[in-house]
Amino acid sequence: MTFTPYKKLAAVLAAGSVAFTLAACGSDSETAADGETTQIRVGTSPGPYSELFRDGIDPILTEQGYEIDYTEFTDLRQADVALSEGAVDLNVDQHTAYMNVFNDETGSTLDNITDIPTVATKIYSNDLTSLDDVADGQTVGIPADGSNQTRAFRLLIKLGWITVNDDADQNLLTPSDIEDNPHNLDIQPMDSATIPRALGDLDWGVIPGSIAYSSQVDPALALEEEDLTEDLILQAVTTEEQVDSEWAAAVAEAYRSEEFLDFVAEQNEDNYWFIPESLQN
Repeated sequence: MTFTPYKKLAAVLAAGSVAFTLAACGSDSETAADGETTQIRVGTSPGPYSELFRDGIDPILTEQGYEIDYTEFTDLRQADVALSEGAVDLNVDQHTAYMNVFNDETGSTLDNITDIPTVATKIYSNDLTSLDDVADGQTVGIPADGSNQTRAFRLLIKLGWITVNDDADQNLLTPSDIEDNPHNLDIQPMDSATIPRALGDLDWGVIPGSIAYSSQVDPALALEEEDLTEDLILQAVTTEEQVDSEWAAAVAEAYRSEEFLDFVAEQNEDNYWFIPESLQN
């Protein structure tokens, strides 16, 4: 199957909700004895990461004898709740910063298994073709949620469009942290999913990679991308109790395998995917 960044996830996951029942339900995600297949329950969210798992990782794990059961969620938080409650075993749609915020807010103990390929947050414009076109009073749409808003501010800092106070928390930047805004930009926090639809009414929009993917934003409209720090690299995530399980080790090994990395390389047009160094060692 050829992977393209904007292939619709719904078609791929249509058959993914079929449930597999094992004889010993309490050990669905444990490696079975005597070569019996085991089940890994994956909670998917809209975006390129679940699709990459399905196309690139699933075949590797299936060949090893695992059965992969998919449950589709409309957003990542729902998938994390299901993961923390034990309804699924794994998701592959969040970075460490998001996971840590979720753990802090809910008292959960989610943990990461391995880094995975990541799509960077980028700044887009429908009408402007160069970052040099920035001008006084222009509008900039940025995500309203804490982790992605911080990413947006980091990108605006990289561009030299804003500075923040010296005592600002670099892991949780907010509009109140802005010290200097030389272009008097009208920075508008909004739900990430609305920014692609609002691009026609904005001068600039900062859009996370998964949202740009699910909204099918034209990649040619992107003018710059963030510098990905360690906490923003996507992760395969499970619970603390399962992070050292044999199936989790198999997932980590699959992401580091030559077969998978060759697959990603074949699909990596215009460096769409950032490949963490940890997968290349």
